Amino acid sequence: MARQEQRFEEAVLPHLDAAYNLARWIMRNDADADDVVQDACLRALRFIGGLRGNDGKVWLLKIVRNTCYSRFAHDRRRERETEFDEDLHSPPVETLDPERLLLNSRDGEIINRALDELPDEFREVVVMRELEGLSYKEIAEVAGVPLGTVMSRLARARKRLQRTLSMAPREES
Repeated sequence: MARQEQRFEEAVLPHLDAAYNLARWIMRNDADADDVVQDACLRALRFIGGLRGNDGKVWLLKIVRNTCYSRFAHDRRRERETEFDEDLHSPPVETLDPERLLLNSRDGEIINRALDELPDEFREVVVMRELEGLSYKEIAEVAGVPLGTVMSRLARARKRLQRTLSMAPREES
């Protein structure tokens, strides 16, 4: 058991930031991303014997992605089973935090908004490629799609981002 824990620490733990980043962009919520990464790490620890090789990044991101989509499916089933409750189903009222507003740059907000508007299948490949530095082959393995699909999704996502960002208002200096 101690050997498996050591392997988990060496192969999985260095990639927690990447796992959280992917989960955050798929779930679109910090708290849900935290829960997904925790669940994914528990699964990774339980099945560490199934990891081939020593680089656990692709393996962990695949578990994170699958956990995100399993959670979506579970939530959809649960939504069908619950009655409407205004407190539960109404979007929260956002409060403006002046400190946070100052820390976030305007360009960063525009880019995040453009990325957030992408369809899920485009957003996840952009996050894995541009933010996490995965190769096309690694993305194909994580997403469970052919290499050509990764390439076409990235190309289409980049075109949409380019179009959205070119229409964004520019700050004059």
